[in-house]
Amino acid sequence: MVYNPTNPMIVQGDFSVLLEAYHPDFEIVRSGLSAFADLEKSPEHIHTYRITPLSLWNAAATGQTAAQVLEFLLTYVKFPLPNNVCRDIEGYMSRYGLVKLMAYPPMIAEHEADELTVPGEFLYLYSQDIPTIMTIAGHKETKAIFTAKLDEHTLVIPAGKRGIIKQLLVKIGYPIEDLAGYVDGEKLAIALRHTDLAGREFFLRDYQRQAVDLFYDGGRETGGSGVLVLPCGAGKTIIGIGAMEKVGMNTLILTTSTSAVHQWMREIVEKTDLPAEIVGEYSGDRKDICPVTVTTYQMVTYRPVKNGPFPHFEIFNARAWGLVIYDEVHTLPAPVFQVTAELQAKRRLGLTATLVREDGKEADVFTLIGPKKLDVPWTEMESAGWIATAVCTEVRVPMDFSLRMECAQVPERIAYRMEAENTSKLKAIEYILHKHAGEGILIIGQYIKQLEGIAEYFGFPLITGKMPTVKRDELYEAFRNRKIPVLIVSKVANFAIDLPDAAVGVQVSGAFGSRQEEAQRLGRILRPKDDGRSAYFYSVVSKDSREQEFAHHRQLFLTEQGYQYQILDFDETLAREGMGNFAK
Repeated sequence: MVYNPTNPMIVQGDFSVLLEAYHPDFEIVRSGLSAFADLEKSPEHIHTYRITPLSLWNAAATGQTAAQVLEFLLTYVKFPLPNNVCRDIEGYMSRYGLVKLMAYPPMIAEHEADELTVPGEFLYLYSQDIPTIMTIAGHKETKAIFTAKLDEHTLVIPAGKRGIIKQLLVKIGYPIEDLAGYVDGEKLAIALRHTDLAGREFFLRDYQRQAVDLFYDGGRETGGSGVLVLPCGAGKTIIGIGAMEKVGMNTLILTTSTSAVHQWMREIVEKTDLPAEIVGEYSGDRKDICPVTVTTYQMVTYRPVKNGPFPHFEIFNARAWGLVIYDEVHTLPAPVFQVTAELQAKRRLGLTATLVREDGKEADVFTLIGPKKLDVPWTEMESAGWIATAVCTEVRVPMDFSLRMECAQVPERIAYRMEAENTSKLKAIEYILHKHAGEGILIIGQYIKQLEGIAEYFGFPLITGKMPTVKRDELYEAFRNRKIPVLIVSKVANFAIDLPDAAVGVQVSGAFGSRQEEAQRLGRILRPKDDGRSAYFYSVVSKDSREQEFAHHRQLFLTEQGYQYQILDFDETLAREGMGNFAK
């Protein structure tokens, strides 16, 4: 291949990929590239991606081949692909499925395998490639796990080590294709309604049905564990309910908050034929364990003594679960991974809007919950009308001289908070409220003191983690019913809250450079609107500050999804619109 100056992409030997943001083919290339590479930077002109082993393994899990990835790159690169990149893409992607975990030795006849318990006391790690098995058998981190070598292709491990071996092998570069099957849970007869309890027609949308089918995969060993990535507002709860119907067994659901627990319970009762009494809540208020039980990550990871036991972990063994659903799986706390490693014989479904984790544990989600089975681009859902069209704006407000001087004399973390709590943001918030008067508006922030000041200034209710769940749910319901036009919320509203009438989001502060938080907050306003109007997301930041720098990193995930932030200098905007004296 020769130099092609008209192409938009450069692939470098360090596996970074540079993409011209203003090229006519940008959207096509961005969409294709995001299937097997991660976005790292997104300044105005050149976006930087990184090809990693995990990004390639997730691509392989969705059915992409190395040949398809290389063909895509060759179609759009300016310069010849570095030889090491071609070689390693082929090498890494060929490793997915090179090692298989099986419930019985591969040489057993199929009719004999049907008579075995799946999984049994032992599992079998198999590869056609003998050197691979030898490498794994002799590796210092894995060799103690194996109880025997069945033959030159097969190692025997205790069934209870299923999760541990998957974690270890992905670390040394051998992602396992888990074909060991599942232990069936207690049967649960469940059917989706055609009309929900409110009398509205109900059915799974085409992409929701596709997501369920990809997860279940006809009940084969290749199905039953995996992560579905869809934007907020796409109905991930509905997909979870569809998976429950498909599996037809007792189900444990873990989610992010008690309000989310209630939302799941409400949706299950409204949209299936299950009676309310068999859908249980396991929370601080109730400890009901039913055929369908919904709890929170906080509940199961609670321990009264530091480094002590987790008293509520027993819920994982309380019933014969056939399906475990991990809602907002990108927030899965590290302690839950301990239990998840022991739950490998259960079917596992992860639901999320983004696989980005700020703690770098994406590989643990891959091994213990399952590979990515579906990743629907946000803008594709937007084009189809399933989520609202979003307009994203970064509003930059000035800092006065005294604040700048204070920030210059304190540690960076303290300075960031002072910049985030810049009181000049009040006028920008007021401008946005005036511009979108009559629409459902959420004001979202990180710092309680700042939010309390905003609530006092404007007179709108504030929801924080300290508010009792009952009162919190009352305010959410009043907002849904348009009795409250503006709701101020802390980070408790980042996840799994269904507020379909929210059309405007105003982010006044955030958790430093958290990409997942940015995605979740935009997601709060993406439910499609009855009149088809757009959603508006404002991120209000202090100009020329550390907060502005962190904002660029926060926006990475949304940029990868095809969104672009327009920049609004607040003082210039007021001057241009002749509103220099704009005030409350």
